[in-house]
Amino acid sequence: MSDTSSNPPELLYSLNDKPPVPAAILAALQHLLASFVGIITPTLIIGGVLGLGSEIPYLISMALIVSGVGTFIQAKQIGPIGSGLVALQGTSFAFLSSILAAGFIAKGKGGGPDEILSLIFGVCFLGAFIEIFLSQFLHKLKTFINPLVTGIVITAIGLSLIKVGITDLGGGFKAPDFGSLQNLALGGSVLVLIIILNQSKNVYVRSGAIFFGLLAGFIAAMLMGKVDFSGLSKMDWFALPVPFKYGFSFDFAAFLPVALIYLITAIESSGDLTATSMVSKEPITGDVYRNRIKAGVFADGINSMIAATFNTFPNTTFSQNNGVIQLTGIASRYVAFYIAAFLVILGLFPVIGGIFQQLPKPVLGGATLVMFGTVAAAGIRILSTIDMDRRSMLIMAVSFGLGLGVAAQPDLLQEMPKTIQNIFGSAVTVSGLAAIILNTLLPGNLNLENDADI
Repeated sequence: MSDTSSNPPELLYSLNDKPPVPAAILAALQHLLASFVGIITPTLIIGGVLGLGSEIPYLISMALIVSGVGTFIQAKQIGPIGSGLVALQGTSFAFLSSILAAGFIAKGKGGGPDEILSLIFGVCFLGAFIEIFLSQFLHKLKTFINPLVTGIVITAIGLSLIKVGITDLGGGFKAPDFGSLQNLALGGSVLVLIIILNQSKNVYVRSGAIFFGLLAGFIAAMLMGKVDFSGLSKMDWFALPVPFKYGFSFDFAAFLPVALIYLITAIESSGDLTATSMVSKEPITGDVYRNRIKAGVFADGINSMIAATFNTFPNTTFSQNNGVIQLTGIASRYVAFYIAAFLVILGLFPVIGGIFQQLPKPVLGGATLVMFGTVAAAGIRILSTIDMDRRSMLIMAVSFGLGLGVAAQPDLLQEMPKTIQNIFGSAVTVSGLAAIILNTLLPGNLNLENDADI
């Protein structure tokens, strides 16, 4: 017997209703609060790790503008493109490891910010065609990319990124005061505050916990003298998107890990869109549903292609906005148009990115440690839904063993050609490829009756 108390409340405004402007704006602001940190944080991390410096504010502006455009495309439904749902698009955390790997390839060849970004956006642009193509064959894709493979890859993404979060919490890579009591106290306080806010009975405080935690940490860092706004006066206060501002280049070793994540993202986005359909009281079976998912994943690929064109990183659907729909009772796709407008307006002013660039590493690390841990936990939750038989356990063991082993001992491949090092130096790539190959080749049933051992 099901527990009806856990069912979402009746919607105040369904998918095609037009709520009053004040209600729509209030709902849009709540979506913005829930997603804003997620949209800009990957850019802050990539920019910081790869040393992109003065380019970071512009990149953040482009992330916001493209997220707005992508959200509009998803909700508007332009021909066969777009789910027609309040499916907010934002910069994907899933690509972080692969993008950093591509950046280090360019950096290893002596490239500066322009060369690094040229390669990243080149491989991300071409990789988007993989998701666009796969959107038309999702039903066949799921025969070899199942929850076991998806769960392994997402868990590996989260676990591999935790090192980035904990390094920032300590002060950042090669920081002269790395691990100082001041850094640990600042980052630890942000972490503790986010945990406390997540326990609040107020749903709005809970959904904005990371945003509020970052804001409190920022203020504390300012009081400690760790923030310097002097550089903001030299920045451009208004910026327009420039296609391929940094150029366009390609490297197969950088492309393969990105292509793998596009493959996984196609499946993950279909799951997010299914959840959005469910909370919006839309069908989750039948032709309407299947066409909606196909069009939504198609839009996901198109939006990532637009992102690369206009100098930001791949986009995907944000699952946290499903919670906002449940909280507000507003599933109207017209709310997405307000969200899109807010994002584009914010993105036109690089000074906003400049302000967030001043976030001290420990503050960012305290928040991203939670975010990356959440990614890993999401992967584990997916894995918990499958039957843990001998076959599944073996695939998990080999995939995690190889992927995390390479991450723990990066010198393992030092005798291999540079291309091999670049391709298989990523924990996510190795774990993902191992999971896909083993899931495809191993017989469907390796478990022995009454034998729980692996």
